[in-house]
Amino acid sequence: MHVGALRAGEWVRLVDGKGRRHNICLTEGKTFHTNRGGIEHDEIIGRDEGFTLTSTSGGEYLVFRPLLSEFVVSMPRGAAVVYPKDAAQIVAMADIFPGAHVVEAGAGSGALTCSLLRAVGPGGRVDSFERREEFAEVATRNVEQFFGGAHPAWRLTVGDLVEELPTLPIHSVDRIVLDMLAPWECVPAVADALVAGGIVVAYVATTTQLGRIVETLRAHGEFTEPQPWETLVREWHVEGLSVRPSHRMNGHTGFLVTARRMAPGHRAPVKKRRPAPGAYGEDYSGPRPADLPIERPDTAR
Repeated sequence: MHVGALRAGEWVRLVDGKGRRHNICLTEGKTFHTNRGGIEHDEIIGRDEGFTLTSTSGGEYLVFRPLLSEFVVSMPRGAAVVYPKDAAQIVAMADIFPGAHVVEAGAGSGALTCSLLRAVGPGGRVDSFERREEFAEVATRNVEQFFGGAHPAWRLTVGDLVEELPTLPIHSVDRIVLDMLAPWECVPAVADALVAGGIVVAYVATTTQLGRIVETLRAHGEFTEPQPWETLVREWHVEGLSVRPSHRMNGHTGFLVTARRMAPGHRAPVKKRRPAPGAYGEDYSGPRPADLPIERPDTAR
């Protein structure tokens, strides 16, 4: 992320009086045309952000570098992005810390990757795995656009997490984030890769996926009781005596699940409360805690 005076090649965010937003890449000699006239890029280049600019037809615009939360909702995308409210929860609830080694699957459009890289800092490491090459290309462009070039802590691999994760040293990863269609398929590989006390967080869209990943983590035996939740964000309208909830809100975008890795060979305490009658009905095809054997790490690797 750039600091100091605005330079050619940087992206800035223009906001008019009605809250309409425009992201532009500064280019010497270029003009940005709006419904309120033109804005010369040269009038922006060389100035510190945080000023107002008047277009040729009298429109007034705020000029700032885009925040990460603003950048990700307007970035070019291949896959759907992880929205700021969920990225913030992942960074906080998975306890992503400076210097951490984090694995991410998949990279999508790079939105969550930017948050992870900021959290681990230049001394950390983020390994992203993405199955689809076209998504990997979009993610690379977005991450490099936001940070102004290649980030030293990031390595992106095109491939399947289940196949690629075993190439990392056993029990060497601090945190693993699973943003993929079937995260339960990766649980044994995740268990092998995580350090004792490490955290896995899964981001899924549907209740079916939510149930499957929770039950698979629970059945594995060497993770703590999975904690599932979702986050809803509602803005408020505040103007004089009119103080009320906004008519719109950021509702369901996805479910999050976290669990901590036990020390290898140690099982988490068995859940004491009984499941509700019919919790595992005849049509349930997922794992059952009493039925699945514990997955052991391959210590020979």
